[in-house]
Amino acid sequence: MTSILVINNYGQFAHLIHRAVRDLNVDSELVKNTLGVDELFRRDPDGLILSGGPTMDRIGNCKLYVKEIDLPILGICLGHQLIAETFGGTVSKGASGGYAHVVVEIIEPDDILVDMGPIINTWASHADEVNRLPKDFTLLARSEICEVEAMKHLNKPIYGVQWHPEVAQTESGNALLLNFVKICEER
Repeated sequence: MTSILVINNYGQFAHLIHRAVRDLNVDSELVKNTLGVDELFRRDPDGLILSGGPTMDRIGNCKLYVKEIDLPILGICLGHQLIAETFGGTVSKGASGGYAHVVVEIIEPDDILVDMGPIINTWASHADEVNRLPKDFTLLARSEICEVEAMKHLNKPIYGVQWHPEVAQTESGNALLLNFVKICEER
């Protein structure tokens, strides 16, 4: 059975991500972001999901995971932002602020957003957002309020989305998570 670790960055939806993945008949565990890389490997995951959270000050070892773990990784909200920073992108305060409905335009469906576009309605926070794509990444989706709604590393199975696929307000949220599960299974 596929196993995905959900890394808890203290976001209010971390438990929802864990449940959404578990409800897809995937072995899922919600774990602290302070675990060492060796501790994560002992759990023998097929992939990692980096949850959202309130601040970059509480991301624990997540940047280390992104640099050192050669597994599929999906970053959601803060997870998306910390992936961008780890690879040289930048994050800044968003003009739109807190949680709201955001219409996302899928530019490149790739493997994580396949069969989801070209437009989806999402639920997202833009209090902080990626404002400069990292060098080794390609842009997958944008919106009128944020140019980097989704991205993918050019050579590694590392993905980031600004919106929350785990909440009911997001269209095709389960499809995105299923696409990530498939990526993990094929790796």
